[in-house]
Amino acid sequence: MKDTGSFPDYHRLVEPTRVHSSLYTDPEIFQQELDRIWYRTWVYVGHVSEVPNRNDYVTKSIGPTPVLLVHDRKGEIRLLLNKCPHRGNQLCAYREGNRASFTCPYHSWTFSNTGELAGYAYADGYEGASKSDFSLGRVPRVAIYRGFVFGSFAEEGPSLEEHLGGAKASIDQLLDNSPEGELELTAGFLQHRTKANWKFMLENETDGYHPAFVHGSVFQVTDSGIGSLYGPDSTALTRDFGNGHTEFDLRPEWRRIGKPMNWFGTTTERLPEYVAAMEGAYGEERAREIMIDGTPHIMIFPNLFIAEIQLFTLQPISVDETIQHVTALGFKGAPDMNRRLRQQTMGSVGPAGLLLADDTEMYERNHRGASIRDPEWVTLTRGLHRERRDENGYLVAHSTDEVPQRGIWRHYQNLMTA
Repeated sequence: MKDTGSFPDYHRLVEPTRVHSSLYTDPEIFQQELDRIWYRTWVYVGHVSEVPNRNDYVTKSIGPTPVLLVHDRKGEIRLLLNKCPHRGNQLCAYREGNRASFTCPYHSWTFSNTGELAGYAYADGYEGASKSDFSLGRVPRVAIYRGFVFGSFAEEGPSLEEHLGGAKASIDQLLDNSPEGELELTAGFLQHRTKANWKFMLENETDGYHPAFVHGSVFQVTDSGIGSLYGPDSTALTRDFGNGHTEFDLRPEWRRIGKPMNWFGTTTERLPEYVAAMEGAYGEERAREIMIDGTPHIMIFPNLFIAEIQLFTLQPISVDETIQHVTALGFKGAPDMNRRLRQQTMGSVGPAGLLLADDTEMYERNHRGASIRDPEWVTLTRGLHRERRDENGYLVAHSTDEVPQRGIWRHYQNLMTA
């Protein structure tokens, strides 16, 4: 689609405390989002632990565009477009593997995993042609923060660190929970296809208003105290980091309780190897602080959701279809902890899991509701009177307030009108 900038008027459709329902359902708006958000800003693609060895690759995406995350033969991390430049065939159909080159199944053109054309089939038909004219497409900018690989189709723009801003601290918090300070994503990914616009998921991931109701039956059946974290007496916070990044910060509650590993629903006695490794890495006092605070609950705009025990990636397919890719977190040097992380992930978001099934039902009901013309607007006023700045200057409010949603839409409007 050619982006003319003439339609629609995002200043009219996005107001400080409400947004127009057409933003979720209009196919033309979705195409402009691809141009102005997904193909312009930094987008999370994958993690270096998914391609630990030279010549490893995994298939990923930026929005609906397929890319190859490659650890190439020279040792560099690259993002290549999964498209043969000859006739446009999908170059690689396997989800992951290890190979120094890729051969197109249509006409057998072969490419190095650095992206250069290595050779044609029946080369005599291309006399005088330059192989350099037929390299694989590349994502122009690739940057890595502590193992998290981001790509941007924009040739120029803010650096990744500028884009992440305050959200870097949450990534640091996550990695503090590893005795070796590194993440290992080795559990494999589940894919959940949802008939709903991607922004419903973006908004929901740090929404503290819904869990007590949407997930109430799960909390009751499991006799979990998690529901109280999302109630009126909770000391947890919602936070807007800016740049569309938002957080549900449970640390005030965990610090009030003051028990290491309580965030994970267990005790230090049940994970003695992990506790010993953490104390060996950080010292007893700092390890205790880390194990009380636990891992973050943060949505990094536009597609990376770190949800305490698992990692989600959002992939918009069309205006009314989104795929959520989810895997269990894994911490280097913590096998006993990782085993429990995998088990809990299967129970919450696996094929028979309950939490994501609850959320998906809400996403699809939201999308169906967005097509109803009256009322036309979605309201985001909760907690406006309670907003304040924290010690770092970020907007925060009560755990059930809509600080994250207002922050997301402010950033969305900035991007769509830039």
